[in-house]
Amino acid sequence: PAGIDLNFGCPAPTVNRHGGGASLLADPERLFRIATAVRRVIPPAIPFSAKMRLGIRDTARTLDCARALAAGGIVSLVVHARTKAEAYRPPAHWEWVARISEVVQQPVIANGEVWTTDDHCRCCKVSASQDVMIGRGAVADPFLAQRIRALAAGEVIASDRSRDWQRLLPMLASYWQQVCAKVSARQAPGRLKLWLRALRRNFVEAEALFIAVRSLRDVAEVTRELLRHGVPVLPPVV
Repeated sequence: PAGIDLNFGCPAPTVNRHGGGASLLADPERLFRIATAVRRVIPPAIPFSAKMRLGIRDTARTLDCARALAAGGIVSLVVHARTKAEAYRPPAHWEWVARISEVVQQPVIANGEVWTTDDHCRCCKVSASQDVMIGRGAVADPFLAQRIRALAAGEVIASDRSRDWQRLLPMLASYWQQVCAKVSARQAPGRLKLWLRALRRNFVEAEALFIAVRSLRDVAEVTRELLRHGVPVLPPVV
């Protein structure tokens, strides 16, 4: 594998009920044991990283958790700057990324609530980190990373949502093809709706398409709506 990353940031109830995800942040010593055990059995050449939140309900153990993972042998740490209890509610507390950077030697990567290039700039400033992981922001705007990279190079890419939507159509087609090939026909429409729901944040066209497919459960019916909205779906799906 290109690398191994342990996720101690997932707030999902199903994961946490079974002792996984962010629930592990209650016990820094256990984080250390997990990280140490993984580091021991993987080749040194394989990068080993981790992701964490600030804690479960508060930040009382934040620094201890970061220290535990660092001591366990990770080479970098992603910090989703919210607690488990905060889930995905804004704001993200980027200042904690800077505080964590002061107590560990490994690179610390900021994560959480980066939706625009302005968010990225503010995140870098507040977190004192030039390394940022983008999750939902990239799902809602697949071209966000491209604009961030352009700004870093001194370029300015004017925002043109209509043009971006046209660029996005082949991606939607490819995604639908892959979903239909890899998951059951019963689950496929729901996967597409999840992405469209995220895209609505930035694209009015996604809102219209989401409304059109929202009540559909049949793959063929969804495909017809995609075609009607200009998504170049390949014939095998029809």
